[in-house]
Amino acid sequence: MELQVHACVGGTAVRDDIRTLQGGVHVVVGTPGRVYDMINRRALRLDSIRQFFLDEADEMLSRGFKDQIYDIFKFLPESVQVCLFSATMPLEVLEVTHRFMRDPVRILVKKDELTLEGIKQFYIAVEKEEWKLDTLCDLYETLTITQAIIYCNTRRKVDWLQEQMQERDFTVSCMHGDMDQRERDIIMREFRSGSSRVLITTDLLARGIDVQQVSLVINFDLPTNRENYIHRIGRSGRFGRKGVAINFLTEGDVRYLRDIEQFTRLNHGDAYECC
Repeated sequence: MELQVHACVGGTAVRDDIRTLQGGVHVVVGTPGRVYDMINRRALRLDSIRQFFLDEADEMLSRGFKDQIYDIFKFLPESVQVCLFSATMPLEVLEVTHRFMRDPVRILVKKDELTLEGIKQFYIAVEKEEWKLDTLCDLYETLTITQAIIYCNTRRKVDWLQEQMQERDFTVSCMHGDMDQRERDIIMREFRSGSSRVLITTDLLARGIDVQQVSLVINFDLPTNRENYIHRIGRSGRFGRKGVAINFLTEGDVRYLRDIEQFTRLNHGDAYECC
């Protein structure tokens, strides 16, 4: 499109961002913290900005980014067009948008149109948390995997699971928010190319990642956030392909599963099969 586009994210040299932005670009794509920093440093000038897009808006407006997003909005000119995007948009987040949007047009997909078609969902009842690792290793022996993403709820669990799998001679890679941007870029590049086939991660990779070859998502830990369940399993079955989601379920997870079922408007028998 012959546009100059700059990625403005943490973990990269501030000096390089300042130099590029002061030189002028058409589009800035960035994370809230670094974008706000560039505005404060007057490297990113908003006088002539025409559009402001907030992707994964529910995540941005409901967690640690909310204050930063509000701070950025204080600098935006009144004439700017604001566009919010997300596959899931809880009612409380929609209400928050009234604070910075003027007479917005809502384009909403009904819940019954939020399709999980093409993604086969299973759960495995695991009596004890410490049995999950053996269960995962057993799965490896029975499944043919093109590429898979395994989700854990904490960064510490991700590191632990990678270490345990590698000790058992399974080739896996991992990624989470404690890694610097350069390391994450390398891991993601290897995963996209197929040289790395199994990626263990947190909800850092629950949204917006399209890797065509991912055919399996394993929730080693069931997410406590029902919206994140939709985003996680949506990493499989991309571009109309078939996908499989397997959930490891301990007794303490049952209430989260019930909440997910209610959220997706699926009955227990329709939504899952027991392995």
